[in-house]
Amino acid sequence: MAEKKQSGKKSEPSAIAKFYLLAYNGVQTLGWTYLLLNTAIHFLDRGTLDTLWPQIKWTVIIFQNAAVLEVLHAAVGLVPSSVFVVLMQVYSRVFLVCGILLVTYGATISPGIALCVFAWSITEIIRYGYYTLNLVNGVPRLLLFLRYSTFLILYPLGITGELLCMYHALDEIAEKNIFTMTMPNDWNILFNYYYFVIFYMILYIPLFPVLFGHMLSQRRKMLNKCKTE
Repeated sequence: MAEKKQSGKKSEPSAIAKFYLLAYNGVQTLGWTYLLLNTAIHFLDRGTLDTLWPQIKWTVIIFQNAAVLEVLHAAVGLVPSSVFVVLMQVYSRVFLVCGILLVTYGATISPGIALCVFAWSITEIIRYGYYTLNLVNGVPRLLLFLRYSTFLILYPLGITGELLCMYHALDEIAEKNIFTMTMPNDWNILFNYYYFVIFYMILYIPLFPVLFGHMLSQRRKMLNKCKTE
């Protein structure tokens, strides 16, 4: 669920800020391209879901968690994005990586992991590539179209993958009492991670239309603007 608004007319960033954003977006583009190629090669070499996660684990951890910086970018005004929208979009993926994939085995062999990786990678290659070229005013029309069109398919695919990963992690979470606190304890806190994950999955129902509608609005705005130029 990781998209953000970084388009339209805006004040130019300082030279240092622009260099930083160019480096950040450029490195992210390369990182996600590497992840996509690595995953594709894995399956072309007849690799299976059982062996996919060990091969891509650290690439996913590094480049997905690096997206947390985008919340900071929005908060300090480096990019004209809504902090709340960016936070919602980044949180869902970071939670899946750190709160599901890193703590359960079932999620890492779920069909959802392949859906996530392919949907995330293609989305981010296009997104970060767009941001990089936008900083130097060199975005081709095809890339603009892809930036505001591929989400129509990739966004639902990515969300489906995320939900599948969480679903396949539930039994293991319940069996091992992962991140679960029962009474009594030193903090007098009762927390059941199994039910939290279920509740979190249900939240996708109201939140998906909001984020998807935001992207549809951006698509109309940017593609209509492109037609008039």
